[in-house]
Amino acid sequence: MTINFGHTAWILTSTALVLFMTLPGLALFYGGLVRSKNTISVLAQCFLIATLTSIIWVVVGYSLSFSGEGLYIGNFDKFLLKNINITSLTGEIPELLFVMFQMTFAIITPALIIGAFVERIKFSAVFLFTLLWVVFVYVPVAHWVWGNGWLAKKGVLDFAGGLVVHTTAGVSSLVIAYFLGRRKGFPKIAHPPHSPVLAMIGASMLWVGWFGFNAGSALAANGNAAMAMLVTHSSAATATLTWMCIDWYKNGKPGLIGIITGMVAGLATVTPASGYIGPMGGIILGLLSGFICYWFVGFIKFKLKIDDSLDVFAVHGVGGILGTLLAGILATNTFGGLGIEKSAFDQTIVQFIGVISVAIFALVVTIIIVKIIQATIGLRVSSQQEEFDGLDLGSHGEKSYNL
Repeated sequence: MTINFGHTAWILTSTALVLFMTLPGLALFYGGLVRSKNTISVLAQCFLIATLTSIIWVVVGYSLSFSGEGLYIGNFDKFLLKNINITSLTGEIPELLFVMFQMTFAIITPALIIGAFVERIKFSAVFLFTLLWVVFVYVPVAHWVWGNGWLAKKGVLDFAGGLVVHTTAGVSSLVIAYFLGRRKGFPKIAHPPHSPVLAMIGASMLWVGWFGFNAGSALAANGNAAMAMLVTHSSAATATLTWMCIDWYKNGKPGLIGIITGMVAGLATVTPASGYIGPMGGIILGLLSGFICYWFVGFIKFKLKIDDSLDVFAVHGVGGILGTLLAGILATNTFGGLGIEKSAFDQTIVQFIGVISVAIFALVVTIIIVKIIQATIGLRVSSQQEEFDGLDLGSHGEKSYNL
């Protein structure tokens, strides 16, 4: 096997796009959705997670995810990236590039969880949670699905992260939001976004960056990447319109926050299926995600009364699970997909096994991690006054806006 310079150029670009999703995309998206007194805390959390996860990935994360023949975890053959040099290849691209591309996925996944604990968590707790969660939740699941682990051997379809990214982050978000507790006044008192404009800018960056996320997962500059890009865009567009129309009907006006939230739901939902489905599948997933994720936002907030502040589970968790479950059906020729070896029924059973196993694993391990943090350094900021004044001043000694 020799290096393909066209594929390499595209994955270099995709890697930059996926990192761009977290810094500055997700940072600005979440930063605009919180109150102004907590904006710096969200931006700092995004930077902390990006840097800490990068080091974890180089030291041990990549090796445990993508080396060895273990069914459930890799080995230390590539600890500190030993045995990898500039001539090593993964397929037709440099392995060092594959390391970096996968690192950007490892970065954004725990960063998504920020949306569940904004405005009330200790910065030190974010540090410890990220360290433990990346090693004990993200890395094993990445190995199961993408590192030739047991789910890969079963033939589960997860092109770009419905299980590895969105299901793990979504389920874990629900857990940490539950144990962290609600913000004062939730859900009766609204905690409105301080800057829908900032959130829209960040959301737009996410949309563009997602092309690297999904189309880049083809690991080649080819027709598969082109189709993944097309269905990613069409799903996002359909979900945006669907969410907007529901919002318009229920509230009398089409709010910008609803518009951009629908877009993210469409992107999360199409992610696991994006490399297997055709244009029809993209439209179907966008339409379904607009309705189903919208419903779950209200269900989590007002029925379960869990303060998943920025709707991580309803948007990313539910979207990722939905897209994963439907991947086997929409990948068939009937819906214009690329075709699968198993029947749609048999593939859906495999998808269901993947969802249930990953969700339960993320649930249990995240509970253990949260309990460890509560028993040691504590999870929530200790002072009600600090929470009232905002984490910008309380945790970082800075203000978002010095007017």
